[in-house]
Amino acid sequence: MYKGSCLCGKVRFTDSGMLSAPSACHCEACRKSSGHFFADTEVAKSAVTVLGEDFVTRVQSSKKVRRGFCKMCGSNLLWDPVFPDWTAIAMGAFDEATDVTLGLHVFVGEKGGYYELPDGLPQNDP
Repeated sequence: MYKGSCLCGKVRFTDSGMLSAPSACHCEACRKSSGHFFADTEVAKSAVTVLGEDFVTRVQSSKKVRRGFCKMCGSNLLWDPVFPDWTAIAMGAFDEATDVTLGLHVFVGEKGGYYELPDGLPQNDP
């Protein structure tokens, strides 16, 4: 069981399922909404319980994605594709260390010009 929350604690979540290897998204939308790249892990929607759902604001940031954040403190928490049965949870929102490590960089063609990716992980630029 994994637990996490937003910065102010109004939104808490648990995940009773497996976490995928996190991906780091370098697209412009993720960089602008998070202040850097956005690292998340994909989980089955059925395994996630959100407490304080009234404090979660979801913004339709593209035709396929809604971003969920705490309307009190602004913490980025969720990345919800509108079609599949999974969601993504921000790695920084977990309360304790998880047993997963970064597995992939995506949208590297849009990454910020102020950093490099020397870790040797696979890179995707769809």
